[in-house]
Amino acid sequence: MAGKTSQHRAALERQNAAIMAVFERAGFDQIAPDIIQPADIFLERSGEDIRARTFVFNDPAGNELCLRPDLTVPACRYHLSHTKSPEAETKYCYLGPAFRFPDELLSPQEFTQAGLEWFGDQADIAAEARVIKLAVSALEAAGLTGLKVSLGDLGLFNALLEDMPMPERWRRRLRHQFWRPAAFRNLLNSFAKPARSKTSSISANIDAIDGKDAVAETTQLLTSKNLSLVTLRSAEDIAARLSEKLADRSEQPLAGAMVQMIENYLQISGSLTDVTMQLNAVSSSKNFVTAVAKFEQRIAALEDQGLNPRRFHFSADFGRELEYYTGLVFQIEVEARNAPLSVAGGGRYDGLLEDLGAGVHIPAVGCAIHTDRLLAVMS
Repeated sequence: MAGKTSQHRAALERQNAAIMAVFERAGFDQIAPDIIQPADIFLERSGEDIRARTFVFNDPAGNELCLRPDLTVPACRYHLSHTKSPEAETKYCYLGPAFRFPDELLSPQEFTQAGLEWFGDQADIAAEARVIKLAVSALEAAGLTGLKVSLGDLGLFNALLEDMPMPERWRRRLRHQFWRPAAFRNLLNSFAKPARSKTSSISANIDAIDGKDAVAETTQLLTSKNLSLVTLRSAEDIAARLSEKLADRSEQPLAGAMVQMIENYLQISGSLTDVTMQLNAVSSSKNFVTAVAKFEQRIAALEDQGLNPRRFHFSADFGRELEYYTGLVFQIEVEARNAPLSVAGGGRYDGLLEDLGAGVHIPAVGCAIHTDRLLAVMS
């Protein structure tokens, strides 16, 4: 978007003031995180879509920086650098520009994002319901009607995996591919196949690598085969990946019943209040049963906030484009140009602050509103 007219700026300011008033009345302190951020956390944890659309550059010292594509990570970094007790319950809200290469007409390179982040929340389910309520209230205060709320729950998916007999590295890789349906299915199917025979010369060399000297032996193997290291991947990374491949050869294939259970779970979709029976039918294992009970408690918490869960849609395979989410994820859409368009979303990301250097576990939940898109939809 090549700038804004005075009328557009005035309309956006009025809309954003209404949104921020909702957040601040709820007890969230407004902050202004830095626009320029270290690029590594966005490139490592934000997901393929965000990585491909982030403005990345180097400073004179060669450090890789970026224009913030989202304000959650900058808010986390602000929190860690401005508070003496990062684990203490803290509520922030913000309003400011974010930057991404455009993916559609309603997504300019520079856009305004309003949002809130709740760190160290003591009652996770109640906090999640409160965040959804505030997101809905802020959109309604801006004048939006006809909202559609979609939810997913990575906690359910993780609990299902935890109950299944498989190597932890398989769980880690399945979680990593959750946002990529095709890659996820290929990976799941590969775990269900019998161990492959070791016929090729390169396989024989891989099998011979000693775990204690994996880095040195991997480098020697690559050199002997006239293979060079892929950019940004060290010998350590390649050695670790080869070690996993070698270990996979000796594992028993994932049982067909387990594969079917995962597929059955991912097909669950419907009204938030109607899918509980389907969830209970997936598995009776301990962790999953506990996760379903938490799911039911969330429905009650939403009702306590005056929301109608029967109007919310749940999809087991729903996850947002940001990979740092660990539990609840949600998205708020509105019909625009005969197609649903996302104007807000958020969720729980309990591991992100630790990834950024927090010395303790800090639960976190938040949401963000794409205010330029919101104004365009209402116009």
